[in-house]
Amino acid sequence: MPSRTTLIRSTGAAGQNRQPLLTFVVVADTHINERDDVSTSPFETNRLANDRARQVFREIAAMDPAPAFVFHLGDIVHPVPSLPTYDDAIARFKDLASPVTVPLHLVPGNHDVGDKRIEWMPADLVCDDYLRKYREAFGADYFCVDQGPLRLLAINSLLLNSGLADEQRQRDWLEQQIGQADGKRVFLFMHYPPYIHSADERGNYDNIDEPGRSWLLAQMRRPEVEAVFTGHVHNFWYDRVGSAEMYMLPSTAFVRHDFSEFYRIAPQVEFGRGDAAKFGYFVVDVFADGHVAHLVRTDGGKAAADSAQSAGRTIHLAHPKTSSFDRVGVELRHPWTERRQISATGGVQEFGRKWARNDYPLLALWEMGVRLAKIPDIDLAEAESSERMALMARLGQRYIVTHIGAPKGTLTPDSAARHGVIACEVNATLANLQRQTERLAEWRKASGLQVFFSKIHSPDESRFDGRHFSHFVKAGLTLDELSDAAAIVRAAIQADAIDGVTVRVEADEPLLDAAQRIIAFQAAVQCEVLVSLKTSGPNLATERADEPEFVARVAQAMVLSKTSRKIRWVFDTFMDVDRGYFPRQAFIDGRFDPRAAARAFTALNARLSFASSWTVQPMAGHIGLSFNANGRAFELLCCDTPSLRAHLQTLPAGTLMLDLVTGEAAAAAQALAALQARDETAALQVVLLQLT
Repeated sequence: MPSRTTLIRSTGAAGQNRQPLLTFVVVADTHINERDDVSTSPFETNRLANDRARQVFREIAAMDPAPAFVFHLGDIVHPVPSLPTYDDAIARFKDLASPVTVPLHLVPGNHDVGDKRIEWMPADLVCDDYLRKYREAFGADYFCVDQGPLRLLAINSLLLNSGLADEQRQRDWLEQQIGQADGKRVFLFMHYPPYIHSADERGNYDNIDEPGRSWLLAQMRRPEVEAVFTGHVHNFWYDRVGSAEMYMLPSTAFVRHDFSEFYRIAPQVEFGRGDAAKFGYFVVDVFADGHVAHLVRTDGGKAAADSAQSAGRTIHLAHPKTSSFDRVGVELRHPWTERRQISATGGVQEFGRKWARNDYPLLALWEMGVRLAKIPDIDLAEAESSERMALMARLGQRYIVTHIGAPKGTLTPDSAARHGVIACEVNATLANLQRQTERLAEWRKASGLQVFFSKIHSPDESRFDGRHFSHFVKAGLTLDELSDAAAIVRAAIQADAIDGVTVRVEADEPLLDAAQRIIAFQAAVQCEVLVSLKTSGPNLATERADEPEFVARVAQAMVLSKTSRKIRWVFDTFMDVDRGYFPRQAFIDGRFDPRAAARAFTALNARLSFASSWTVQPMAGHIGLSFNANGRAFELLCCDTPSLRAHLQTLPAGTLMLDLVTGEAAAAAQALAALQARDETAALQVVLLQLT
């Protein structure tokens, strides 16, 4: 295992290769037990909390360069202050966190100082005695730290609505600290979020009750406040309060599995509590003009007390704010702003239901650095999803809205810009396109948006054999239709009805061959092209689930997206289809956890977004693509094991190889030795080679 933690991040949006002014880390809800081998919780997942926290703190300690500081958002320990094991858990936490040598700032959670004051709460409530015990162990429970351009304000959210004397003291103090920030950018840190779904939601175990909530939201809306970080919920959510970005963080220890009701498939471990792909912490990069918050998934990694101290690894960080891959993306067939009422299943949350939104699809888009998405027109028409579109547009995401026939209603340029809409796709037959040419031209002029024509295919007579019939709807020009369609496309462009066309590429059509035909078509017709990369196979009853093959396609499309500003590449679809027709694997599974293709997208985004100048060429034998990015030479290989072995033998000693399926990185010589020890011959290898 490497001795240091290396962060490789996308820093190249708009062609700017920017580096952060400072970086810090945020951790939440470690729930440290008094000993490594015990827990008061009946869940095995909780018993592993110490080993998981130890891994996280060692990983942070190994970061090179080191972060400026670390914040912990509370529920530091699992035993509550009334238990005799509380002091032992505190001592254990301090030992686990000891590898971190940069400043470690702590705020209290309900496990640390007692629960919020509600009459039905079975656990001990926050009180002066528990506050005293916390302060003796950790220091102040609300405080200010000025760090470079930032004012870091930590508050004790358990004081709100407590009626304790310190509640008013903290209120007065926070208002003064924000008001006297003197040009510093305010970042707030607390345990409880003010809300999880909407600012006017009813009080529940996971939010701050009134009247404290309204007061806190008023402080968050002050123009000095740039970011707010909260814990407690053990899940990820994102929102804005005024101009401040608000992040609700996952835990390093376990998932609050009452929220597992969002999942499309059954939970794997302890009814959702052990969904380790959702464990993690945040790395936050601060720039002169804003910040970027990255989730680092720990995947439940553990380090025992007697294990080696080294816990480093390479972590790829991408984000729409900093990605330069703006012409490759995904189609969002599934809901990505879904909300539902979470049932009261017992325990603390016994009464009623609470609204929550599933932000895990959004998180996956975010951590991949996806800037381009195709969405159905219902997302723009309905309030919940259109509001999220506007929210994500501020982070750099852009949308192509797909319609059946000509778009209905009007969309002004201002509204389109606010929602991040850059184009619409019109699905219609050729006959309908010709009938609606004038209407499309008017809509295109009024909206200021690009329009793509996606041909709906009429019935294919060759499918009718007297025994079968076709219910398959197919849209987009096929590769074989491009030559014949050129004249029709030119005519529609000349009539100002469209800017270009959608071309469909089937999952079994070689992408590099398809790209050559599409590039030639675009050059000949001088139009925009939207390439719809299908992930389903030809049989609606057979699953397509070859992960290396899909990773190869994703990597090729990302590199190909740099060959022309006139061609966009969109994968259909983003999330697995694990029931219904044409089942197939995609970027995220039914638990909304990333698959290999998502991790490959993130890695390529992180490693290559720096480049604004690209030249791309196919390699001999169709084994991949050779490209130059800002003067640095790379190769993307998608080939069998013997071909990869042979190619690695020809490369310079300093070549770095990144396996895009497994995520493992190594020097080419080391990778070659590992490949020579393996027996496989036909297995598809997908690797990025950095030659210089």
